Amino acid sequence: MSRQPLPPFSLDTAREKVRLAEDGWNSRDPARVALAYTEDTVWRNRAEFPKGRPEVEAFLTRKWAKELDYRLIKELWAFAENRIAVRYAYEYHYDSGNWFRAYGNENWEFAADGLMHHRLASINEHPIVEGDRKFCWKLGRRPDDYPGLSDLGL
Repeated sequence: MSRQPLPPFSLDTAREKVRLAEDGWNSRDPARVALAYTEDTVWRNRAEFPKGRPEVEAFLTRKWAKELDYRLIKELWAFAENRIAVRYAYEYHYDSGNWFRAYGNENWEFAADGLMHHRLASINEHPIVEGDRKFCWKLGRRPDDYPGLSDLGL
């Protein structure tokens, strides 16, 4: 199995890879998202360290069961050969109704087949009121004409 585009990345293919990752995460489908990673993928996500697709899928299942109405925007920060760095923000709420916006950076390393082998994430979040939300498209893929992070001043 391979996942286009493949490394080494150009500016265009790095941007495409970032958008495809954003689209996958906005699906909130743990099984689908896990397929973008190598069988032996290694993650650092806050204080969790999933290893392998089954642990990644379990992590994402827990995440999206708690983080409701999740919407994410990723933006390319830098790239070289088989590595991409992104910055991102996402909004969600808990079943209590309390909304949050999280900001983060990720460092990605890809195998030759285009699957992500390493994902290192650093994330901070803060509460927001529902009226301060900026990610208000219909659940699922962010529309092509919806502003990105820089356009939103984030």
